[in-house]
Amino acid sequence: MDPLSDVLSLLKPRSYVSAGVDAGRNWSIQFPDQDKLIKCYAVVSGECWLAVDGIPGAAHLEKGDCFVLPSGRPFRLASDMALPPEPSRNYFPPPRPGGVVTINGGGSCLLVGSRFGVSGGHADMLMGLLPAIVHIRNATEQAAMRWAVERMMQELRDAEPGGFLIAQHLAHMMLVQALRLHVKEGGMNGSGWLFGVADKQLGPAIGAVHADPAYRWTLQALAERACMSRSAFAEKFRETVGSSPMEYVRRWRMLLAGHRLENSHDSVSAIALSLGYESESAFSMAFKRVMGVSPRQYGRHPRPAPNGRASGLDGASQGSPDALGGQE
Repeated sequence: MDPLSDVLSLLKPRSYVSAGVDAGRNWSIQFPDQDKLIKCYAVVSGECWLAVDGIPGAAHLEKGDCFVLPSGRPFRLASDMALPPEPSRNYFPPPRPGGVVTINGGGSCLLVGSRFGVSGGHADMLMGLLPAIVHIRNATEQAAMRWAVERMMQELRDAEPGGFLIAQHLAHMMLVQALRLHVKEGGMNGSGWLFGVADKQLGPAIGAVHADPAYRWTLQALAERACMSRSAFAEKFRETVGSSPMEYVRRWRMLLAGHRLENSHDSVSAIALSLGYESESAFSMAFKRVMGVSPRQYGRHPRPAPNGRASGLDGASQGSPDALGGQE
């Protein structure tokens, strides 16, 4: 698989519920931290504003626009950002598939969408690789996203045989399409893990790490995959991805290890060997540096790092950059 497919496979997106919001007159709703949830919505009619925690300014959404919130951050939807927000719990009861929540009688702005959950003790790390917001304005992409959202609502509402599986695949498709467009619109100067994967030089090096994580990667070997000098490769990698190449190698290995510890009965020594570590002790030291606990403590009960939010593969998500460097 390619690196994006690898990451999304570890996240295991699963359809949770699909519903709509029909708002009228003046309204402003604050949504809390969407822990391990990714949201995807389309504006069917009207317009509104969207503000995501930690992102400067607000995005103006018009009829036809779609947006995806892959990072799980708190966000706000409003007819006017000057209005004081109300908590979403005032309007949103426990979700039911295909339902529409009406605010102030509705009629001014209708949004339909889906939220789907991700799983695993390392979900925070992986979600940290994804952008905080993807705003889709391209007409062709809008049409594809709206079709997927509306089809998902129909599948979950009608409860036909196989409907849940169709909804799950639609959720995957929407997320991948949105992330592809995010990279395309970001152009050559974008920064973040996704832009590293899409880069013509960095992409082959990242892909090689994902294809063979147990290989004894060195900076020289990765630079050769990128057809660059070591120094130029290291500088571009850090500027784009946010970490050194060898930090990335170690973090990806530990995410794979965490997944194995959660989902298999493999021994720590077997996992260490499969990821290129010659001794269990060296692997355990590397694992604790990245994941915050030893492999045996993580075991079948994954925990976040000591600061409550583990850093992502880019070394800068959910908090301050991690200063670890080099390969054990």
